Amino acid sequence: MEHLQQSFNIKFEYKVYFTSGLFDVSNRLFSDFISDKGSPEIPRKILFVLDQGVIDAGTDVVSQVKDYFAQYSSIKLVQDFIIVPGGEVVKNDTRYFDMILEAVNTHKVDRHSYIAAIGGGSVLDLVGYAAAVSHRGIKHIRIPTTVLSQNDSGVGVKNGINYFEKKNFLGTFAPPVAVFNDDLYLKTLDDRDWRSGISEAIKVALIKDPAFFVWLEGNARSLSSRDLTAMNYLVHRCADLHMQHIAGRDPFETGSSRPLDFGHWSAHKLEQLSNFEVLHGEAVAMGMALDTVYSNLCGRLSDDETDRIIGLLKEFGFELTHPLMEVEGEDSAILRGLEEFREHLGGRLTIMLLDKIGAGTEVHEIDAELLKQAGKKLKAYQ
Repeated sequence: MEHLQQSFNIKFEYKVYFTSGLFDVSNRLFSDFISDKGSPEIPRKILFVLDQGVIDAGTDVVSQVKDYFAQYSSIKLVQDFIIVPGGEVVKNDTRYFDMILEAVNTHKVDRHSYIAAIGGGSVLDLVGYAAAVSHRGIKHIRIPTTVLSQNDSGVGVKNGINYFEKKNFLGTFAPPVAVFNDDLYLKTLDDRDWRSGISEAIKVALIKDPAFFVWLEGNARSLSSRDLTAMNYLVHRCADLHMQHIAGRDPFETGSSRPLDFGHWSAHKLEQLSNFEVLHGEAVAMGMALDTVYSNLCGRLSDDETDRIIGLLKEFGFELTHPLMEVEGEDSAILRGLEEFREHLGGRLTIMLLDKIGAGTEVHEIDAELLKQAGKKLKAYQ
């Protein structure tokens, strides 16, 4: 039988920069990046989308950015900044997505131009998705402002918004052209957001780096007291491990394996059930606690390592469980998260469990009765 066939590869490349005072006029990092990527023959623009939380923190970011581009004029700054709410609400309401598309159209932001997002992970997810679908792809720059976005979501290749009351139902795999982590933004966080992002560091240590887990144990007090040097190391190490994973076998998740999502199947459902009153990092901490104890009850994880993991979560002040996570029977609300997770993976259910600290194993079914026992054990721990 006659047929035509084509095969090609596309190379993706981007850098994650670490700096302090990104839009200080004495800091040429951002300007040099823009200048290196452009051609003087092609006029380019840059449109900024800002997280309201960053403005509320008193950063005066609008004036800083305008003063910066008045000093460095290698690209035209769109003077109308788009300001959107932070947190999951910005992914739940499509009017914020529409606002970005309208700005792209009104200001004629084309594929030679940039859309830059300054904010937490939810805002980065939204803006990345809007950039990816506008003109089939406008260059996207991420400037994460939270621990969670600097060490995890902001350095990845995924974008999305929530739809049908399901997390990230609409989305793309589209890497940014660059990520700029500015540690001064971390100083503006309240204690809850500072701590929340640490859960993703614990996660990546548990599945990839036992030495990093030991470092977290040894530096828990410094991190809890908001030591910026310790946090900078945490952010850098997490970003490094995350990017190493992206460069692996399946960066766009064409299969059903998502090892970086340890503890996430129940976390995503808990966020939705709580109407997102539980922060993502807090939900991940509870999800990890549940899957850690479940791993122990399965005979995979030792009692000693289980106690160390639960102890570290408690030392950082994380809650270990929530009433909405209780498993009373197979119709329990939290168990619907398993089916939604399987559906989101696009194949069979694949859940990461722990064999030991730093090493996980993937399983394809979960025992509801064992989950119920794990939940009871967590109550005892808490």
